[in-house]
Amino acid sequence: MIELWDAYDNKFNRIPNIILVRGEPIPDGAYHLVCEIIVKHTDNTYLLMRRDRKKHRGGMWELTAGGAALKGEPPLMAANRELKEETGIESQTLKEMKRIVHEKHQSLYIEYLCVTNCKKDAITLQEGETIEYKWVDRNFLLEIDEQEMAAERTLQLMKELGI
Repeated sequence: MIELWDAYDNKFNRIPNIILVRGEPIPDGAYHLVCEIIVKHTDNTYLLMRRDRKKHRGGMWELTAGGAALKGEPPLMAANRELKEETGIESQTLKEMKRIVHEKHQSLYIEYLCVTNCKKDAITLQEGETIEYKWVDRNFLLEIDEQEMAAERTLQLMKELGI
């Protein structure tokens, strides 16, 4: 199944009449939008998920659920969809924390925080995306070897914002 994305400029504005196709080159000056969600439980623990071993950076831990916004999908809708698909958590209030432009990958990241009181043993992992999860406290994240993390960007953001 072909995955289509809207194209954006580096100011997070949608570029009309340009459609991006996952896996195909992105034209110069265009970017695709990625939504990432840090999940924090009301008991002050964080959800870590281990990437499927078949994926890029497989077997590594990630602090976020998330993925690319689909064509016609506003960022917040994409974030809620990805959160539900990858964790089973739904109907949450997401707080936007930061926007990041990643020139090398022609990607725009919108980082969200989800504070939830979900049942901690009710996380549902998306096949092909993640294979394991655990809830950890902030001290664990502050001490984790960044080499174990699929993306240090979100770990640094958590430290920077003190969440």
